[in-house]
Amino acid sequence: MKPVVCAGIIVADHVSSPLHHLPAEGELIIADHLRLTLGGCAANVATNLHRLGVPSQVTGRVGDDPFGELTRSLLAREGLDTSGIITTPGCDTSQTLIVNVAGQDRRFIHTYGANALFRASDIPSLPVPEILYLGGYLLMSSCLPEELAPVLRRARANGSKVVLDVVTPKKADYIPWLKPVLPHVDYFLPNDHEAELITGLHDAREQARMFRSMGASNAIITMGERGTLWAGERGTWSAGIDKVEYLDGSGSGDAFAAGLIHALLRDMDEPAALRVASAVGASCVRALGTTAGVFTRGELDAFVASHHLPVVREG
Repeated sequence: MKPVVCAGIIVADHVSSPLHHLPAEGELIIADHLRLTLGGCAANVATNLHRLGVPSQVTGRVGDDPFGELTRSLLAREGLDTSGIITTPGCDTSQTLIVNVAGQDRRFIHTYGANALFRASDIPSLPVPEILYLGGYLLMSSCLPEELAPVLRRARANGSKVVLDVVTPKKADYIPWLKPVLPHVDYFLPNDHEAELITGLHDAREQARMFRSMGASNAIITMGERGTLWAGERGTWSAGIDKVEYLDGSGSGDAFAAGLIHALLRDMDEPAALRVASAVGASCVRALGTTAGVFTRGELDAFVASHHLPVVREG
């Protein structure tokens, strides 16, 4: 039995190294690097967990195109169990073009591909993992809330902890997609921009209260340079960020999720879990791509031992 099942979106990422500026119409500019890498919440979290010494199974959909073959081979090369990946005939693999401009936030161009056909029934019920992670919910239009809710309910009844992450591609009414699902979620992990699109609220504390009122046991909202807010069953905590050299922020939220799962498997309390998750998230931004810079287990332990991230209990 793998301790973790990582289900959800799998993406082939095309990533540029930081550019001086966006090209004008008809202009050719030179990037130092253009990388084709793994991406998508499920693939990223599973890869990061493997680096932290946590075995996991990846579950998701790819197309029957060369990018599907590539993502499978990259995951297998990382030492991951890919038996849960479904090849969807006649469908493209999901892809994202990530454009980095020095001093600016990233820009994304995305195609849904096979992720649009991922269903709740694709999530394996056996063997029962310690943690079921579902990443990219709200981006997978076939993963319907009325089908997902009973899957998550059964997972919890069988002893799994459920971690849910989302991607909000545009402004929409996401509440009907979350209300049936959040009562079966132990840890809900939106960032503050996603949370604002969902709730219409700007303040992270108000966002977290709303998610808790909808049934989530713990709402953990990452806020970029402003740190992280954890509102849960045992109280509310806020954490700062770990300062590291920044190159590319792609995948930092998925790295945070992997760090949190690593901490949960070791029964850490909220402050310790926030320090570990924040450290893994910070490690991601040091390199180009979504997983290349992420700490190994030894690097994580050494970093946390030498850095004391401020975590404050509120109220």
